Amino acid sequence: MNPPTGHAFPVPLGVLDQSPIRKGGTPREAVLATIDLAQTVERLGYTRYWVAEHHNSRTLASASPEILIPPIAAATSHIRVGSGGVMLTHYAALKVAEQFRMLETLYPGRIDMGLGRAPGSDRLTAAALHHGPGALPLEAYPDQVADVLRFMTGEVPSEHPFHGIRATPVGPTTPEPWLLGSAYDSARFAAELGLGFAFAQFISPDGGQRIVREYRDRFEPSPFLPEPRVILGVSAICAETDEAAHRIALSRHLMRLRREQGRPEGGVPSIEEAEATEFTPPERDYLAYQQSLSLQGSPARVRQGLLDLVEEYRADELMVVTVTHSYDDRRRSYELIARALASP
Repeated sequence: MNPPTGHAFPVPLGVLDQSPIRKGGTPREAVLATIDLAQTVERLGYTRYWVAEHHNSRTLASASPEILIPPIAAATSHIRVGSGGVMLTHYAALKVAEQFRMLETLYPGRIDMGLGRAPGSDRLTAAALHHGPGALPLEAYPDQVADVLRFMTGEVPSEHPFHGIRATPVGPTTPEPWLLGSAYDSARFAAELGLGFAFAQFISPDGGQRIVREYRDRFEPSPFLPEPRVILGVSAICAETDEAAHRIALSRHLMRLRREQGRPEGGVPSIEEAEATEFTPPERDYLAYQQSLSLQGSPARVRQGLLDLVEEYRADELMVVTVTHSYDDRRRSYELIARALASP
């Protein structure tokens, strides 16, 4: 696995897109915006574009990254496209390996296979996804990851019950495998398997440096990767001024508050609705906490925040997730971040 090249940033820059649906909008609009955004950030010099997996959501449209990856790759020319990630515990390892082998066949040298173990849904939806006698417990996740890699390379050991099976179609290149996570277990699995580790700092910032350090300390070289490599996933909203960025971000914070309260109304609320909402003191505390998990502000402020995180985590790459009500605000945020990081 080679680091992406051709960027003008201190470290390679990528996008994690959850395909947010604006309140009053449609899932189709959200998915078309995802494809348009991929084209935009490719022109700006971003090197990776990952799409998420969230189920039974009226706010996030990306439930099937393996379906969304092809139109993104077809609409772009060189940016790497992948999953951020496939929630492997829902699926058979061979089927996932075959899906990404097919994607790599269609778009050789451009496909990333990000694997995760979070459900990407509520418990009931998770049960529906793996309903049946073949469902595996969460504890089976490390073996599932190993099986995906074995099927992908055709190196299934002779003692394995599925020895002789290989994911097809077979080609000269292989998707880049990454493990996603926000806890020690995922870091340890990635290190032991010799895979790149994408750490979700925007989910679990507390103690994150120790988790990433453990990954680096325990890393074992593999045919996939000779040395540890870390992508740091960061939430950020950038606008021309700090005030404008905080105003735009209020929509995202209200969306998460309502989801936490068990009353999602469908779609990212507008800025006007968020500003008109009267919050209780506990709700204000929650909004303040959400704000602490995200970088918000002017280009100079967000640039410094991102560079500080790169130094703190010794990150090799950055991947930015941005959720706003307006697609124009989201696209503009990625434009401002790119220009800010490209500045000397």
